[in-house]
Amino acid sequence: MTAIAQKYLSQTEYLEKERMAEFKSEYFDGEIFAMAGARYNHNRITQNLSIEIGGFLKGKSCSTFSSDMRLHIPSNSLYTYPDFMIVCGDNQFLDQNKDTILNPTVVIEVLSESTEAYDRGDKFHLYRSISTLSEYVLINSSKVSIDIFRKNKDGIWMLSSEAHQSFEQIDIHTINLKLPVSEIYANTEDLGF
Repeated sequence: MTAIAQKYLSQTEYLEKERMAEFKSEYFDGEIFAMAGARYNHNRITQNLSIEIGGFLKGKSCSTFSSDMRLHIPSNSLYTYPDFMIVCGDNQFLDQNKDTILNPTVVIEVLSESTEAYDRGDKFHLYRSISTLSEYVLINSSKVSIDIFRKNKDGIWMLSSEAHQSFEQIDIHTINLKLPVSEIYANTEDLGF
């Protein structure tokens, strides 16, 4: 069997292609990875986050971005599209196109069966090199399960809280928001236990 040569792209080449593409792709270390579409619960959860967190932050110094805003981590070359980001303070963009953010304070990923291992493992490892990032929230889309990781004052990431019942609430400490789990999962369907 003959191996097919893989073409590695520079970050500049990736951005040129990505800005013209109909579909989103992630970039890491010279390779491009196509992103799959999200299912109903995933979309419902991200919409609920937009409503709840966006409303809470209206008129405050933090802003939110959905999965259409690209994130770049210069220290490890990753370009990705988190499901939800919160930026506190001034937005720092990669360039004048203002389509790639550099300074999220909170990143939220909505897990699916196909992305959970990556979001918990390698992707979280890459995210940890973002100096402005202080909280990482993982929300399962197939069952009620939320994990919140926080960076402590020594720069160590720790699991700070988790929720597994709809009557609980989570605390997004960075923005001082206590959010009912029931609001995050509102109008979702077929959640396992």
